Amino acid sequence: MRHFAILILLFLSSFISRSQPIKESCTRTISLLTCAPGTDLYSFWGHTAIRIKDSARGMDVIYNYGIFDDSDPLFYIHFTKGIMRYSVAAETMSDFMSEYEYEHRAVFEQVLNLSCSEKDRLYEALRTNTLEENRFYNYHFHTDNCTTRAGRVIESNLSEPLSYANTVPLNNPDGKSGISFRDMIHEYLNKEQAYWPELGIDFLLGSHLDKKPTNLEAIHFLPDYLYRGMDSAMEGTKPLVLQRQAILRFPEKTEKHVWFTPTLFFSFLLVLAIVFFLLRDKSVFANALLIYDIVLFSLSGLIGILITCLWLGRVDDVCRDNINILWAIPTHAIIVFFIRKKAAWIKYYFLVTAVIAAVLLIGFPFWFQRMNLAVYPILGIIIFRSFTLYINRFRAEKNSV
Repeated sequence: MRHFAILILLFLSSFISRSQPIKESCTRTISLLTCAPGTDLYSFWGHTAIRIKDSARGMDVIYNYGIFDDSDPLFYIHFTKGIMRYSVAAETMSDFMSEYEYEHRAVFEQVLNLSCSEKDRLYEALRTNTLEENRFYNYHFHTDNCTTRAGRVIESNLSEPLSYANTVPLNNPDGKSGISFRDMIHEYLNKEQAYWPELGIDFLLGSHLDKKPTNLEAIHFLPDYLYRGMDSAMEGTKPLVLQRQAILRFPEKTEKHVWFTPTLFFSFLLVLAIVFFLLRDKSVFANALLIYDIVLFSLSGLIGILITCLWLGRVDDVCRDNINILWAIPTHAIIVFFIRKKAAWIKYYFLVTAVIAAVLLIGFPFWFQRMNLAVYPILGIIIFRSFTLYINRFRAEKNSV
């Protein structure tokens, strides 16, 4: 009888346990880390990583999609061509944080509201991505970077699709934002008053950077936008982010003031060209004006050659369709060898150069590519010197007849 009672109790307990929903429990937490911008150019836009912590197993690991090897002897050649091999790697939380502590860069954490099965899938996906045959990927500046990879790996391992609130102003019926990729980049450069790096970027990156991203493209582009996107994201009816905190914070940096801007510098050069021209009757200023012209057209020609190489040589499109090629004409690097020659075609070369630069200047606010403000005085210099060189040759030919 006793054995029979025990069997009955076991049966009932089994039935009750099957009839009750099994509550998921797991000790693992997965977070998105967003790191503040640094002072080096490559770090101006911050960084993104994924943290997996399991206190029960003593695990605290960071999965970082921003690893690259600059010791490769062909690194800079590959970098110029846009063949940038980045990889994902796992490192300890302490190693990861030591860099940001040293550089005084804040780190913010968003703990993701995931089920145990979602955590398992995401963890397995990250582990699979770190395998030697999987860990490398071709880094593309605004379409496939470390932020893009972190966002996509989270999205692709959820049980339901994510819906994001708008992180950028959307004012177009096609769902595109009211700002461009270039605007998003400038936001950080201007905050750091990095006007010279901004000038170099605007010189070399073409009109494709002026495309207006969709909300999702913006979220996948820069760490701060992914942070905002995740903060408002809904997986079905539940918020994706469970909690947020600053795990490393520093006092706000003292705002610096940079007065030596490219616009001021090239405006000074324009005034200098005018002064040399007005005093050209004195031989010392005439010689200075000649040197000025040689330097002007040599440098603009070399910039044009670099623009051409990036346009034709890169595997991506970020440097293509660059309107700066219309003032930084590669043949300027050749014309300097003929600048004192009297051939008739030279005067027409300078006339065409002046006309093209004038058209660029007149249409400056309306072109499909946003050019740097420093290009205003640069165009002024090119128009002034090219037209002057044309007039000088025209008068010399007229007087010789």
